[in-house]
Amino acid sequence: MLVIAVLSPVHFTENETLRLSKLYFLVVLTFSATLLEAQTATITGVVFDENEMPLPNVNIESENQGTFSDINGFYILEIIADQETTITFSHLGNKKLVLKDLILNTNENYEFNPVLKNEAILIAEVVVTPVGSRHAEGITTISPDMVRNIPGTNAGVENILKLLPGISSNNELSTQYMVRGGNFDENLVYVNDIEIYRPFLIRSGQQEGLSFVNSDMVGNLQFSAGGFQAKYGDKLSSVLDITYKTPVSFGLKINATRLGTSTTLESVSKNKKLSSLTSIRSRDNSLLVNSQNTSGNYDPSFFDIQQYTTYIFSNKFRISYLGNIAINNYRNQPFTRQTNFGTLNDIKTLTVYYSGSEKNQYRTNLNALKAEYQVNDKTTLKLISSLYFNREQEYSDVISQYRLSELNAGLDNDLFGEPTPINGLATQYNRARNDLDAKIFNLEHKGIHSNDGKAISWGLKYEHTNIRDQIRESEFLDSLGYMVRPPNSGYNRNEPEIPFEAPLLPYEGIIARNTVSSHKVSGFAQYSQRTLWKQHSIYYNIGARVSHWVVKGNDLKNSAHTIFSPRAQFSIKPNWKKDMLFRLSGGVYQQPPLYRELRDNNGIVHPEVEAQKSYHIVFGNQYSFKMWQRPFTLIGEAYWKKMTHVNPYTLEDVRIRYTALNNAKAYAYGAELRLNGAFVPGTESWFSLGYLKTEENINERGYISRPTDQRLQVGILFQDYMPEVPDLKMYLNLVYNTGLPGGSPSYTDPYLYQNRLRDYKRADLGISYIFVGANKSNDKNAFLRIFKDLSGGFEIFNLFNNQNSITNTWVRDLVNEQQFAVPNFMTGRILNIKIEMRF
Repeated sequence: MLVIAVLSPVHFTENETLRLSKLYFLVVLTFSATLLEAQTATITGVVFDENEMPLPNVNIESENQGTFSDINGFYILEIIADQETTITFSHLGNKKLVLKDLILNTNENYEFNPVLKNEAILIAEVVVTPVGSRHAEGITTISPDMVRNIPGTNAGVENILKLLPGISSNNELSTQYMVRGGNFDENLVYVNDIEIYRPFLIRSGQQEGLSFVNSDMVGNLQFSAGGFQAKYGDKLSSVLDITYKTPVSFGLKINATRLGTSTTLESVSKNKKLSSLTSIRSRDNSLLVNSQNTSGNYDPSFFDIQQYTTYIFSNKFRISYLGNIAINNYRNQPFTRQTNFGTLNDIKTLTVYYSGSEKNQYRTNLNALKAEYQVNDKTTLKLISSLYFNREQEYSDVISQYRLSELNAGLDNDLFGEPTPINGLATQYNRARNDLDAKIFNLEHKGIHSNDGKAISWGLKYEHTNIRDQIRESEFLDSLGYMVRPPNSGYNRNEPEIPFEAPLLPYEGIIARNTVSSHKVSGFAQYSQRTLWKQHSIYYNIGARVSHWVVKGNDLKNSAHTIFSPRAQFSIKPNWKKDMLFRLSGGVYQQPPLYRELRDNNGIVHPEVEAQKSYHIVFGNQYSFKMWQRPFTLIGEAYWKKMTHVNPYTLEDVRIRYTALNNAKAYAYGAELRLNGAFVPGTESWFSLGYLKTEENINERGYISRPTDQRLQVGILFQDYMPEVPDLKMYLNLVYNTGLPGGSPSYTDPYLYQNRLRDYKRADLGISYIFVGANKSNDKNAFLRIFKDLSGGFEIFNLFNNQNSITNTWVRDLVNEQQFAVPNFMTGRILNIKIEMRF
């Protein structure tokens, strides 16, 4: 009842939001009081498997009490003090462990971290074998340590996802990603059952800053690229499900690189009931931005604080709090730019001189409470509430004067390499005054009841969204002394021969003010079971989602919508000598529009826009085997999507602009392979290959490539070490993506322009040395004894200095009636130094 009372308001002013945020923190502090219980003692710790990974759902029993380990392997059990007690740790797929004749004093807290040995047996939705674990649900699980170690300009969860087949991004400055032909808005992200939202206005990857997901806080990571269960929300493409770890002891971790720093504090109360995980991060992207073609005064600074706190009232009831405050400032004062492009026989150069500046700020605040009550060992109930507040500002005034020239290419010419001016001289003025405030409130109930291999899950959620948006953008072009009017403006032009006296208009201009709110109620129910059929292991899941929402706004007609989405998964592990698993999943996936999908290119909101609909069919196979006496897994999937009520859009860098019309249909199909295993003993590496084709048909004009039609994607993640110096580690990730359709000039009909950007090729290398670690201590050195972990090293981003481009700048030569596509290159080769320590 407390959670509901705190979060029941729906409409908030800014002051009310700040007061509510403070109230959340007061609630957390109130729960920090410890409880003293006489004649009892406590045993707590983390259960691990043979690979030293936390083991969830372990049954822990004494003579009078029982509990289960959580998803991080953490458990806490109260026992009767001052008498002998036997405690049993049991888990299907692992050998039982018995702790005998334990005697604890009254109020004593005893820490015990058992390791359970593996057995090959089918458990719930996972098959545990001598060569690893597999999910019958089609979920990919990634080690948090791998996430933290793999190098990248945006190192973290999204960085490693882009190495999986079917997932791509041609922008190393962005944390956003595309999955199997979907765009950035089609991906679900959860942290501890709480849905995460992204800023609305960001248009460039270099403005994004820090990902919400903090790698140092991650305890478990699961990802599904399609065909996911009904328990997940209403999105078209993928689900990223993150669980933050629950600390079991005090710890302090510090990371420092040339790009920024992060500090993570883990703390636990004496009785192990109150635990807290706090992280502070800062980042400065100047090192990356200054490696691009445009020189200037850049100040891209990003900062955030995250807090995850858990209080355990009893073995049955616990409450947790997740809070986040992020401030992203992007300040840019460009000076000059020079870009060479073209062919060896026809080399051109673009020289630009800038005046003015750009100031963008994105502030986000998330507060969430989750109460979890375990009725018994079969039934668990959850109540989740969250409040997301976002304030975004984009202010810019930039004047650019550019000159388009040809380079002298003759080797025998004294002017070799010198630019020769051609008919390309113009001035461009860009101005923006954009403000957006977003408040999103959620209240949700979830439950699960499982018994004898069967499980029923259900959920009910209310979501309220309130958006206030003011957009004012304009672009003026001056070429050879006269202003260029926008195409299709209704005037015949023959400048400069004939003077043009019509009023000045921006080549591109938007002025709009919108206040939009929506109320959405959604629910799901699903049933799953594991069983045997003729000695073959079977798992299946059947479920459905229902959503109803209403869109309201000033001067807008209210619009109500209802959708129904059935989904199902089926897996079979044949009783063969070869260790293989087959999966088939599919269903209907629909995405109710958020604000960005409702706003068209002119800033006008269309509340009548319907949910985009996608039919998924995914077939997968997983084969586990041993090679060179080491474990390997070969995973293959083929998928097909049919999409209706499609809302077409354009993609420029990471900026998505919708037509706000359900006037298209589309399809996507592809196949993927990933070979994962210990290519080097004691490490994990993989090779992935994906093929995709996705096209859309707008207004029955025929099928053309969608903006996300990434045909071929190759990803390699490789880890190694020196046998003579095993503490010297090497991490390498390689990415190759074929070019995306895009880079077209403004106002271009996509049916007339289907050229592609250049292929994306990138390699990042990391070298580190472990001074102190889990398997290496240094008791002889007094200084090193203060560390639990200490490592240092360097990273080389874009190892081969490939020139990748994400968009084109279009230079207009009106005398010759030509336009030239000048690529906007991404970051060059960069050296980064890093050090990591844990106390």
